[in-house]
Amino acid sequence: MHGWCENSSGIWRSKTCNIYSLFRIYKTNNQSLHTLNRMPRILESLNGFVVVVALLALAGCGQMVSNAKKDFAEDLSATMLEQNDPETVKQAVPAYLILISSMIKGDPNNVELLMSASELYGAYASVFVEDRIRQKRLSSVSFDYAHQAFCIYKPEACDIRELSYYEFEQSLKQFKKEDVPVLFALGSAWAGWLQANSADWNAVAELPRIQAIITRVLELDPAFNNGDAYLYMAVMQSFLPPAMGGQPELARKNFEKAINISNGTNLMAKLLFAEKYARLVFDKDLHDKLLREVIDAKVENDESTLINSIAQHKAGLLLAQSDEYF
Repeated sequence: MHGWCENSSGIWRSKTCNIYSLFRIYKTNNQSLHTLNRMPRILESLNGFVVVVALLALAGCGQMVSNAKKDFAEDLSATMLEQNDPETVKQAVPAYLILISSMIKGDPNNVELLMSASELYGAYASVFVEDRIRQKRLSSVSFDYAHQAFCIYKPEACDIRELSYYEFEQSLKQFKKEDVPVLFALGSAWAGWLQANSADWNAVAELPRIQAIITRVLELDPAFNNGDAYLYMAVMQSFLPPAMGGQPELARKNFEKAINISNGTNLMAKLLFAEKYARLVFDKDLHDKLLREVIDAKVENDESTLINSIAQHKAGLLLAQSDEYF
């Protein structure tokens, strides 16, 4: 998660695949301080930093505050993403969910803040939460934040969800490459919401709209976020069996593209390839081969350590179930 660059629209985007981009501190107010003081010990070390930021803001040192928050957030982000113990992160993230929500109350029109909150809530729900009711609740918060950011960024397109499908597709044509971060945030949060509500056929009926958003992202910037758009598209294409409209062979091609863009270092792409595609088409050989590649891979100590560690853990669980599944 090191290394951020600001595009022409003023929206920050990561240079690497980054689902935990929340850990950038944008604004501190009295409510945030009150919330922080009630948080677990894991946040106690932040108190001094937050107090300093608040005092600097009162003194009018805007640029100093911005730099302090930016440096702190980048260091914290790097530390979290370089963790090789997912359980440690699992225990830490809920505190940040509360913190980011309190910040939004004080700065509700901050598009970057809303996008980051959406990513964190969605990532936590999909990666760490097993209870279906909690998944639905958290993924709804993720989608609401993404939609709020979308409406602030592009108010004329705020009602996009209410349009007919034809109007929806036409509306997407107005978006340009510089709009990709906001567009992808909406599409990925919507996909997470759908996954949590996959038993609801009214929710499944929204799948074509999500696919249309990701398709537009791929048209504008296919390598965005280390090829994540291909990964999302592949998962959606393998969401349903062929008899019900699924497109497993297209999914396979998109899984392979996502893996190629990352030069094979995105272990989560291989894991999902096995779980979503190989299981769908009952290809045990491919399933086991992909999972063994994930398990045997050397996880580098960099910004991909956390997500690849999670992939390795889940790969071991899936491989242990292979004979029973197939």
